[in-house]
Amino acid sequence: MSINFNTNEPIYIQIVRYFKEQIILGNYKSGDEIPSRRELAATLKVNPNTVQRAYKEMEDLGMIETVRNFQSTITTNTEKIQEIRNDIINEAVDIFMNAIKAINVNKSEVMNILEEKWKE
Repeated sequence: MSINFNTNEPIYIQIVRYFKEQIILGNYKSGDEIPSRRELAATLKVNPNTVQRAYKEMEDLGMIETVRNFQSTITTNTEKIQEIRNDIINEAVDIFMNAIKAINVNKSEVMNILEEKWKE
């Protein structure tokens, strides 16, 4: 497991996004155990409090479930997994749209470019 952290946003948010992406890609499936907080902190070489904050965020979002004295697992709620997928897609589209609008590209040109790129 490796995450290329950037300095533009907090590390815990990047950890949450990583797990969202891994769930969407199928690398983590419903009910799968995820690394312990200490294990992940050691692997990523980050402060354990940062990982704790990421796990707390994922619990609040319903992405993971934690039962006392057991390892955290990916949610088995299929609606929540679909919601995670939609969130990642919408986030990517928002970033794209903001970049395109900033350089004044019109909708038809964007659609043509997307159509060409999709074929590649």
